[in-house]
Amino acid sequence: MDNLMKAEWFKLKKDRSLWTLIIILTAVSLSYPLLIVFDDGADSIKVMDFYQNTILQGNNYVIRLVPCILAGFFISSEYSIGTMKTIAASGNSRFRLYFAKLIIYSIGAVLISLIFPVIFTGAVSVVLNFNGMPEFGYFIGTIGLTILYAIAFASMMALFATIFTDSGKAIGFMLIFFIIFDSVLYLLSSVSPIFEVIFNYSVFKLFLDIVNYDTVHSAEMVKLIAVPVITFTALGILGSILFYKKEIK
Repeated sequence: MDNLMKAEWFKLKKDRSLWTLIIILTAVSLSYPLLIVFDDGADSIKVMDFYQNTILQGNNYVIRLVPCILAGFFISSEYSIGTMKTIAASGNSRFRLYFAKLIIYSIGAVLISLIFPVIFTGAVSVVLNFNGMPEFGYFIGTIGLTILYAIAFASMMALFATIFTDSGKAIGFMLIFFIIFDSVLYLLSSVSPIFEVIFNYSVFKLFLDIVNYDTVHSAEMVKLIAVPVITFTALGILGSILFYKKEIK
């Protein structure tokens, strides 16, 4: 397993799509705060408010959409170019192969998910002269939850990337799915108690509660932490079973 993860980590570090996405998000994180300089009311803006209302809210779309592109190139493309067939024929267990790729891909998704909370927040803090900084405990708590939800969404993306073995089809499907699925699930929850429970315990809904980290009760905090962990584990197992039974051409 260790050698498999080292091999996947080497491929991730060399993946051009990952570095392209990181560069683009970093450029946005560093350039957007410059617009605040030209805002006459910039002196009254607090970093905490900007962090909650802009960075964490905007990161919702980053976590759900941007890693889809990485999944298409890092996972799906290996099926279409024949790399996965060679790896599967290496003699290693397919379960180990899948989880090695899932874990390393999840690390890539986490790196993407932390650009806004870390780099964007840092740039905004400098521009706003560190006015009204978020408390350290709140910042670390939201970072930790962001990581958990990033790997939960990554497990979904890895599953879809395994189903669609063409990078273009995989990216297209995942972008549409993650754009509309939470809205569809919300509409279904309003007409069915079953879907209401599913929605309330889904990572799509709970991820939006990260911003309220400092006000949630202990029971809610357990749910915020447990749901992404369970989601990652369950979808990881499901994906490995799918990969085990999949005919790789």
